Amino acid sequence: MRWRRDVRRFRTDPVEAAVLDRCLSAFSLAPSVGLSEPWRVIAVESDAARAAALANFEVANAEALAGYSTEKAKLYAGLKLSGMREAPVHLAVFSDDGTAKGAGLGAKTMPETRAYSVVGAITLFWLAARAEGLGIGWVSILDPVQLAQDLDVPDDWRLIGYLCVGWPEAEAQTPELERAGWEQRSPALFLERR
Repeated sequence: MRWRRDVRRFRTDPVEAAVLDRCLSAFSLAPSVGLSEPWRVIAVESDAARAAALANFEVANAEALAGYSTEKAKLYAGLKLSGMREAPVHLAVFSDDGTAKGAGLGAKTMPETRAYSVVGAITLFWLAARAEGLGIGWVSILDPVQLAQDLDVPDDWRLIGYLCVGWPEAEAQTPELERAGWEQRSPALFLERR
C-alpha cells in the first residue's frame, strides 16, 4: 500500500490482456451504494481518442500553469503530470449517475455516493494492479465535459478518473510531487473527536 504511488513515468511495453483483466475484475468486488455498480470503464485505445484526451490535458495543463505565479509556476512547469504519452493502457472511468440498478437505494438521499462507489472500485483496481507490478497514474488535469463528449458517452455519465496504466520506470516509496518539492505528506491523520 505504501508504494501505491501515482505513476507518471511508464515503460512503453504492453500490458498482457490477462494481467489487465485480472486487475479489472477487482471492480466487481467493490462495494457500491444500493449495489448499483455505477462504474463504467472505457478503454481509450484508438489513436483519435487518445489524441483528443492528450490535447484536452495539454489545454487544461496550460490553463493551470497560467494560474500560478513566480516560483510555484516555475516548479509546476517542471512537473511531469501525466503519463499519457508513454502508458500502454488508458482507461476513462465514469459514474453512471442515471443507472436504474440499485433502485436508488442510498443514492436518493446522497446521489454523490455513486461517484464515491466508483472511487472505491478504482482503489481496489489500483491495489490489484500494484499486486501485478503495474503502476497507475490518475490524470486530473482535464476538462471532464469535453472528454465525455470526445468519447461520446451518455449524458448521465460523469467522469471520475482518467487512468494511465503500465509498467513503472522505477518504484519509489516517496510520492513524486513530494520529491519535486511541490508538497509534503502530512505527518499524521487529521482526527477530531466530538
